[in-house]
Amino acid sequence: MVMAEKTGICEESILSIGQDMYDFAGRLFPIGRSLTGEGVRKTLRMIREQVPELEIKSVPSGTMAFDWTVPQEWEIREGYIEDEEGHRIVDYHENNLCVMGYSTPVDRYVSREELMEYVKVEEGQPDAIPYVTSYYAPRFAFCMSKNRRDSLKPGIYHMVIDSRHFDGVLNYGEILLPGESSKEILLSTYVCHPSMANNEVSGPVLVTWLAKWLKNRKRRYSYRIVFVPETIGSIVYISRNLKELKKNIVAGFVLTCVGDDREYSYLESRKGNTLTDRVMKNVLGFAHPEYKSYSYLDRGSDERQYNAPGVDLPVCDFCRSKYGEYPEYHTSEDNMSLISPEGLAGSYDVMTQILQALEYNRFYRVNCFCEPQLGKRGLYPTVSRKGIYDEVKKMTNLIAYSDGTEDLISVSTRIGVPVKELVPVVNTLTEAGLLMAVDE
Repeated sequence: MVMAEKTGICEESILSIGQDMYDFAGRLFPIGRSLTGEGVRKTLRMIREQVPELEIKSVPSGTMAFDWTVPQEWEIREGYIEDEEGHRIVDYHENNLCVMGYSTPVDRYVSREELMEYVKVEEGQPDAIPYVTSYYAPRFAFCMSKNRRDSLKPGIYHMVIDSRHFDGVLNYGEILLPGESSKEILLSTYVCHPSMANNEVSGPVLVTWLAKWLKNRKRRYSYRIVFVPETIGSIVYISRNLKELKKNIVAGFVLTCVGDDREYSYLESRKGNTLTDRVMKNVLGFAHPEYKSYSYLDRGSDERQYNAPGVDLPVCDFCRSKYGEYPEYHTSEDNMSLISPEGLAGSYDVMTQILQALEYNRFYRVNCFCEPQLGKRGLYPTVSRKGIYDEVKKMTNLIAYSDGTEDLISVSTRIGVPVKELVPVVNTLTEAGLLMAVDE
């Protein structure tokens, strides 16, 4: 049985976890989410069923958050277009992408020509329904595939959107898992998109399962885990927690688009040289050297808020196919067939390795002067023969660079050995009294 090094999870168990994650994603997928509203609340309640530690917070409409204002809540009960025979061309209850997010109400009969003013399509993907929103300017529209639009015949059409905007609340979820240290690792994802599998539900599902993994482990660091509506949610969260975030966060990750089977992707922090950047490049470099790396200039999710000047948190993005870079992005083709148990399991494996690497990342120093004698401690072969030294090379190389000036991630990168393989070596040398952490 193959073991996932030092995560304590065998390969078969990771695949089983991937299936559980996929099943939960399937439950979240149909929910009509937006920046605010019952869809967000239902999603958070379902996550709380998996992790009871989740607290659901509410922020009233009109609340100022730095330069932004919490918008009104949006509720939609129905949305459709009918032709003259009463056949529904599109129906919100059949596909919640069919109505532009935050659309104002309408009940109007129009000609085909006028209808076209209110129809959004994805010209380059004729079978796909696009995902379109208008959060901060009042308007309405419908979305449909280009092929469907082009098939509409001249005539009179009935446009109906039964929606309302009202002073309500913006909701987000937060889990705080205390560790031995008050220093924190941030995991952030968003819960504001309707039925899209990779761009929406894969992130919350992965973060939920990471929270389940973390809460049952001994933790050196504390963990701050948040589920927010994208952009406005992270801005609101930062505005309410800025002092604690700046004081405590040592590494942070925005997790999104993590469910497909394509390449792994990493988008660097604004500064590009934080602990988060280093651990991402280290773990992905060993585990998936074909991964894609993106500059902060390619940003587009909540890393923008966490890295903003004055906030300056060490936050990077982790994805499979990066948002905006895969053809199904923000369309109805980002469905449950795009993600898989294997894709989710792979992301789970990478992130548990990253968190494990951070937990063990210390500045270590050898306790004895000059080169220690490993043989008398049973750590080195007492018979010399060709090839025997390869078995202990990672141990001797770790010792060679354990002078208290480089952390374990840096040493791992330098000697070409993954952190997950150095962890048992660190434990062995520590138990033998040869190695100590000097940053406690």
